[in-house]
Amino acid sequence: MNIQSIDNGKDEIISLAQSLQALHSATLETQQELMARWQPHLHHRHYLPSAANLAAYIGLRRHDLRELQANLAAVGLSSLGRCEGHVIATLDAVTYALAMMEGAQSLRCPVHEIGHAMHRDTLLLRHNTDSLFGKPQDKRATRVMVTLPGEAADDHAMVREMLTLGMDCARINCAHDTPASWEKMVANIRQAEHETGRSCRIMFDLSGPKLRTGEVATGPEVLHVKIQRDELGNRLCPSQIILDSTGRPGYPAATDKLGKTSPARLSVPAKWLRTLKPGDTLCFHDLRKRKREFVVEQRLSDTEVRVSCADGAYVTPGTVLERISKHPQHGKQTASKTATGDFLAAPMRIHLHKNDALLLARDPSPGQAERRDKTGLILSPARIPCSEPEVFSFLEAGQAVWIDDGRIGCVIERVDAQGAWLRVTQVRIKGENVGAQKGLNFPDSHLQLPALSEKDLHDLDFVVQHADIIGLSFVQCADDLDRLADALAQRNAGKLAIIAKIETRQAVKNLPEIIVRGAGHGPFGVMIARGDLAVEIGYERLAEIQEEMLWLCEAAHIPVIWATQVLESLVKLDLPSRAEISDAAMSGRAECVMLNKGPYILHALSVLDDIITRMQAHQSKKTSQYRSLHW
Repeated sequence: MNIQSIDNGKDEIISLAQSLQALHSATLETQQELMARWQPHLHHRHYLPSAANLAAYIGLRRHDLRELQANLAAVGLSSLGRCEGHVIATLDAVTYALAMMEGAQSLRCPVHEIGHAMHRDTLLLRHNTDSLFGKPQDKRATRVMVTLPGEAADDHAMVREMLTLGMDCARINCAHDTPASWEKMVANIRQAEHETGRSCRIMFDLSGPKLRTGEVATGPEVLHVKIQRDELGNRLCPSQIILDSTGRPGYPAATDKLGKTSPARLSVPAKWLRTLKPGDTLCFHDLRKRKREFVVEQRLSDTEVRVSCADGAYVTPGTVLERISKHPQHGKQTASKTATGDFLAAPMRIHLHKNDALLLARDPSPGQAERRDKTGLILSPARIPCSEPEVFSFLEAGQAVWIDDGRIGCVIERVDAQGAWLRVTQVRIKGENVGAQKGLNFPDSHLQLPALSEKDLHDLDFVVQHADIIGLSFVQCADDLDRLADALAQRNAGKLAIIAKIETRQAVKNLPEIIVRGAGHGPFGVMIARGDLAVEIGYERLAEIQEEMLWLCEAAHIPVIWATQVLESLVKLDLPSRAEISDAAMSGRAECVMLNKGPYILHALSVLDDIITRMQAHQSKKTSQYRSLHW
């Protein structure tokens, strides 16, 4: 190597050292500024080092470091790409290495101090995770949280199996079930802990403000018997109906979220039902005066008989059914008549296409489909109420509204005394139905709704007696954490751990303050609620924001819960997608992964345990770990 090359190399090192020193100074300046602002909220002194590291990380990330990173990597030094947990120590280490490369002779070697600082910061994240979820109980460091279904109140064996398969934390969603059910779930968990020798933290997830559509008016009291047909119009199979003599009104067929369909029911008198036998024919004329018949297939119980119908029909209350028996007595056919009873109509169908108008109404009266005259002229547009009247104070024309987990996209055209007038901008080509109790998202609106609703405060009276962790929904700003901390203190439960669910744009923007305020009170974690968050920020940005949140929480030494749709197809259908398996593998970078409830939750729990146990040998947070490979 010639002298010119050596000189150029030294110049490059000197330039790098100067750039790094400027960055170091700017980072410390921001750290001091933020720590001064946060100081009044750091009630737990043990969190001071973590808050200082978070402040330093924010200072570091206020600069575009890409060119500096490339230059540091080119001379064989750390590119600062994994410094989240120990920012100042990493800057010190690289600064020292550059000084040595410059040829410094009298520089005191800080290697031991730097190593100690990095080790301390690693232990802080582990300590905060253990404080929230308890110490790991097996080889898997990443904890697993499971949302308990309603059946967990009565099925102790299922709860015990969840613990056996690796559940570390049970989530009870306060938006569902009742305090009586919650108490049974808690009892089953505590009993399962005793039986299995595994501990399990319990998180009660408060409902928060319900930004949902209101009720929809019912349609006509008519059972529409539908017949499945193939592409050529040929009938595939008859429709199944249950005749019910319990006295309860009949109702149409329904399909739940898991795709399971329950047949329609018709109410009939008990005495008449007892005369029915398989093979009997039940003749009737439907609403359109067409002659139709049911065929009795099977008696299911003393109060239920299954019948089939080979043709489409419209059946109303009071429809006369005439029984023609194929089991004649004394050589004669017997016949008897009855009338169908009351019927619970299905909700009115509010079907929306692109460019349709929809009124999101202040008036809580049930929603209605649009009405047209005989010429097709719209007499009144479709309307549906909003569950939170306060939201209209924050809505303006031009803002976006998403309905039902983003299935229907709208824009606000105007806001008036009736509500917000929406224009549908995004929907499937064949349109979409909007129903009751569907989620509403207002990503462009700065909603200032209290994170603690009246229901939440009422639920807290019960929850604090049983919870290890409180989940706070719809967090918007740091003040929301103070309100929850005050509510807990009033109930002598100030030491309960808190998890802030991040599900809005505003919460992402305020995340550093939310972390400091939450962790300043005690054990604290952050849940990346990816469902609502994706709708709020746009699906195309979810991966980016998810990464930024992971980095920020690592810098704050705060555990993260990776939530929403983890192994969703496996949980619901027992058949995972390839993308879900990759998502589950990446979830191990968080301190906890949450599974939602579903019929195959036990299988999903077993699979998730296997995946993240394997992946922790390959990756720790952002750092790839190179165990030996056998090719």
